[in-house]
Amino acid sequence: MGTKMMTDPDTPRTTPAEPRRVRAAAVQMDIRLGEVQANLLRVLELLEEAAGGGAQLVVFPECALSGYCFESLEEARAAAISAGHSEHLRRFAARCAELGVVGVLGFIEAGAGCFNSAIVAGEAPGSLFLYRKTHLPVLGFDRFATPGNALGVAETSWGRLGVLICYDVRFPEAARVLALKGADVIALPTNWPVGAESSPDFLTRARAWENRVFLVAANRVGVERGRRFIGRSQIVAPGGEVLCEAGPDEEAILHADLDLGQARRKRIVYEPGAWELDVIGGRRPDLYAPLLGQGRLE
Repeated sequence: MGTKMMTDPDTPRTTPAEPRRVRAAAVQMDIRLGEVQANLLRVLELLEEAAGGGAQLVVFPECALSGYCFESLEEARAAAISAGHSEHLRRFAARCAELGVVGVLGFIEAGAGCFNSAIVAGEAPGSLFLYRKTHLPVLGFDRFATPGNALGVAETSWGRLGVLICYDVRFPEAARVLALKGADVIALPTNWPVGAESSPDFLTRARAWENRVFLVAANRVGVERGRRFIGRSQIVAPGGEVLCEAGPDEEAILHADLDLGQARRKRIVYEPGAWELDVIGGRRPDLYAPLLGQGRLE
C-alpha cells in the first residue's frame, strides 16, 4: 500500500467518454479516544448501513479509528496502526470489497513518523490507496504528526477520487491540484471543532465551485477532552450547492446521488459567446510563479 501519484499536477486528465453516476455517503459519528477496536466495530456497522442505503462511496471522519485530542506523540503512537500490516485496515478493506463500495477511513499511521492518514479501500480486495495529510495545524494530534508530501488521485470503477483531510481544505492550491489530476470527487475526512465553522459555512462550497468537483465532507460529533466537534457533515455539488448537511450533534449518514458529468464540465456556458466561464482553461499559470517561490511579489 502506498501513495499513488497519477499524473503531472499541471496537466488536466483526459476523462472517460461516459461519465458515471455514483451514490455517495458521508458518515458522521462519535469516536472514542484511543479505543481503536471499538471504533473499528462502529465503523463496520455504519459502513454496512451506508451500503444498505445504496452508497458506492462511503467517507468516514478524520482519525476515525483513534480519536484526535492526544496530548503527546507517545500517547498518539499507542493508537497508531501500520498502513501495510494492520488487521484493522484489512478488515475494513475486506468489508468494502464484499459490499462493493469505495470506503475512505481516517486513522493515525505508524511509521518512521506518525501520520494523519486516510485509506481508500476499493471495490476489489487489495485495491488500496493511501493519503497523508499535507497541511498540519497546531491542534490535537496534528501538533505531533509528520506531514505528507504528495497529492494523488485514486481510480475507481465509477470515476476518480481525490482525498484531503480537514485543514487541507483551507489551502486552495491542494484542491486545485486534485482537480487538475482529474478528480471528479474530493473526499474530506475531517474533525471540525468549535471555531472551525468557516469550513462548512463557505470553504467546502468554494472548493467545490472553483474546481467544479463534488466534495464529500465527513465530520465527527461529540466531546473529546473538553473539545466539542461541530458535526455539519456535507455533500456539495460542483456549483457550490449543499446537497445535504447533517446537524451539529447527532450521528448521521448523508446520502446523495452524484452525476459525475457535472464535475467534468469545467466550461460553463450560459450564453454562447456572451457569458461563458472556464475554471480550468481560463487559468494563467504564467502569472502564478510566486506560488512556487519562483517569482517576486511586488
